[in-house]
Amino acid sequence: MSSSNPVAAVPGVPEALHRGAADLPFVHFTDGVRFQLLQVDIEGGLWVLRTIFEPGVTVQRHKHTGEVYAVTFSGAWKYLEYPETVNRAFSYLYEPAGSVHTLTTDIPGVTEPTDIWFAIRGANLNLDERGKVESVLDAGRVLRLYNEECEKAGLPVPDPIRLR
Repeated sequence: MSSSNPVAAVPGVPEALHRGAADLPFVHFTDGVRFQLLQVDIEGGLWVLRTIFEPGVTVQRHKHTGEVYAVTFSGAWKYLEYPETVNRAFSYLYEPAGSVHTLTTDIPGVTEPTDIWFAIRGANLNLDERGKVESVLDAGRVLRLYNEECEKAGLPVPDPIRLR
């Protein structure tokens, strides 16, 4: 269909919500990790983000209370618990609720950052070396963290897609 003949929106139908790649900043998450919060639904427990990991980063072991969907855009990563499964560009990964793992980008020969899109339901329960919950990261906490890091960086208040 030609762009010179636009189609009218259907009255009463919700409009699709959009954020361009440059609309939301990447900010510091932890050493070697930056993130961009794309969408958050606190009541529904959903948080969608892009995360960029520098090579050689390993994050804290954690348990997911809900499902996770991940698409890798560049770089490579794996879970220490499943060393034979390496996610590379355009890999798709599904994690069931209850999964426990330790993400690492310490992959031999990989020198570029790893860029991953995640849609996460529920919380990440960050675990200590004994398997006890040390901290919790959920939709509400990740939104507060994103806003705080944007403020620290002198950036305007971000506007991720919010439902409800």
